[in-house]
Amino acid sequence: FFFVADNCRMLGRHFRGIASTSLRRGYATVSDTIEGRKMFQQYLQTSLPTEGRCTDVLVSSLEAENVEWMFGIPGEENLDLLDSLAKSHRRQGGAKMKLVVTRHEQAAGFMAATVGRLTGHPAACLSTLGPGATNFSTALAYGFLGGFPMICITGQKPIRHSKQGAFQILDVVGHFSEITKMTKSVDDPDLISPAVRNAILTSREEKPGPVHLEIAEDIAALPVHKEAGWIFPCPTRSPIGRGRRPLVEPKAIDHAVALIHSAKRPLICIAAGANRKRTQNAMKVLMQKTGLMAVCTQMGKGVVSEDNPGYIGCTALSDNDLVHVAIKNADLIINVGHDISEKPPFIMEHNKPPLVIHLNFTRPNVDPVYFPHLVMVGDISEAVWQLAARIRAQSHWNFGPFQLVKDRSVQMLWNSPYATSDAWPMTVQRLVADTRKVMPADGIVSLDNGMYKIWFARQYKTLQPNTLLLDNALATMGAGLPCAMAAKLVFPERVSLAVCGDGGFMMNSQEIETALRLKQHIVCIVLNNKSYGMIAWKAHSMGMDDFGLEYGNPDFALYARSYGAIGHNVTAPGEFETILRKAIEEPGVHIIDLPITYESSDAALHDELPKEVATLQEAVGKMIAEHDAALAAMADDLRD
Repeated sequence: FFFVADNCRMLGRHFRGIASTSLRRGYATVSDTIEGRKMFQQYLQTSLPTEGRCTDVLVSSLEAENVEWMFGIPGEENLDLLDSLAKSHRRQGGAKMKLVVTRHEQAAGFMAATVGRLTGHPAACLSTLGPGATNFSTALAYGFLGGFPMICITGQKPIRHSKQGAFQILDVVGHFSEITKMTKSVDDPDLISPAVRNAILTSREEKPGPVHLEIAEDIAALPVHKEAGWIFPCPTRSPIGRGRRPLVEPKAIDHAVALIHSAKRPLICIAAGANRKRTQNAMKVLMQKTGLMAVCTQMGKGVVSEDNPGYIGCTALSDNDLVHVAIKNADLIINVGHDISEKPPFIMEHNKPPLVIHLNFTRPNVDPVYFPHLVMVGDISEAVWQLAARIRAQSHWNFGPFQLVKDRSVQMLWNSPYATSDAWPMTVQRLVADTRKVMPADGIVSLDNGMYKIWFARQYKTLQPNTLLLDNALATMGAGLPCAMAAKLVFPERVSLAVCGDGGFMMNSQEIETALRLKQHIVCIVLNNKSYGMIAWKAHSMGMDDFGLEYGNPDFALYARSYGAIGHNVTAPGEFETILRKAIEEPGVHIIDLPITYESSDAALHDELPKEVATLQEAVGKMIAEHDAALAAMADDLRD
């Protein structure tokens, strides 16, 4: 009897608990039921009716997906799409997706990729078939290796009835298969809407990148049947918004915390995949709370403000820079957002420190130089928040060596005599220093590719995410000016500056006309040394002549004026800062012709840096030995 009575009382308490919990959670409240039904309908009613020909539905689908920009050069095979875009632009209230006609498809691709890079959401780029499509190749590879979402749309000859044989016909889908995440020829107008939905999903999915849709001329003109006239459900039209990424497995977090606590000199390395706004906030808290210090890769600059006391420097060189002394003396590296598409920030050796923890949205691509010991796959910012909540500063941690590296780097880079030199042509170090003085904290610098990129990566103090746009994945030339133009479209209120070598500038300089037509206020510095400087530096380091690397240049200021832009000639080092400040303040498209020399770069990197690295390594080694000896003595005292 007592046994039954006790159990009845326990069951009573249990069911009363369930009932009270249910009431607390509001399962039975009328207001929550109403809200739930409202949300139910919001999710249910996310398909949108549409009608018209294939290209009309294509434009409606892209607009429904919040694709705001389309860049490119249309051709005969795109005329239906062009007509659909024209209708959209004539619509009351204007077009949701704006068309920007460029002067070369490559520039259009770079602009679409940059919009994706800055917003996390793809822009579109458009071309005709054959030569127009193949002109996208470099830009698609740029987005593919860099992880920038974009959607490429190309035309094709009629596939059902064509009277032109094989004229201009290439297997564009096959050509793009290695440089896109998805490439598809749409052969049925009823399938255009799901094709767009899948393309956007694939482009945004980690790791982001380019996707491609080919639409033949005859398919573009065909009507979409009424039963297929639906724009598919899109998360941006539902209560959840963009959706959420999977989280890192809790057990992996547990192991990471234990390993970091056990290490003596743990170090954070921040790479391209971490260059997101939410990650910056989480990383700042983690470093402030624990005292952990960080280095970054070229494409990771800005995730941690370089004013942060824990920031050490950038791995601008592949090896043997001051920052590599910190890396080589770390016994554990938390590698955040790294992908081997970017030049490796360090080289791993089997069964030797450092122990490497990989934290990224995707698993590592194992390589002879990169084979992490612990893998954490999931949302980076959420994982960093979890680490910040659980990691505690340890008494045996030794960050003295890292601080020493930071202090020497500041002295050598930011207080260098080269940064204030009156040498003419101007030193690349002074170029970087004077540019940083003039640019606001949120101003965006878009770099082309050349020797100067190394110095901007090493020396330019980046204070916010995505304010130094450089490419260390494909590392192509020709992207600087188009990227600066795209950045200005995304952030019209911010200063947009392109820095281009004379070689890279001339590859897409025709886009000056596009910038003028868009009435943009942008500034482009053209570094004039009449040679391919990066290749010459490599040749000199190998004891070779710079044969085949020199060329002639126009007067870039006169060249700019021929378009109707504003041209500036810098004739002395002291003029540059004043001219740049004026160009940033006065509206218009400004081209600054700046004679530059890389002799100071050769001296700094070839002659001075190896000695500095050796001296720093000796000092760091001594510091580590003293700290380890002190820890050992403390351990002996405890045992006694």
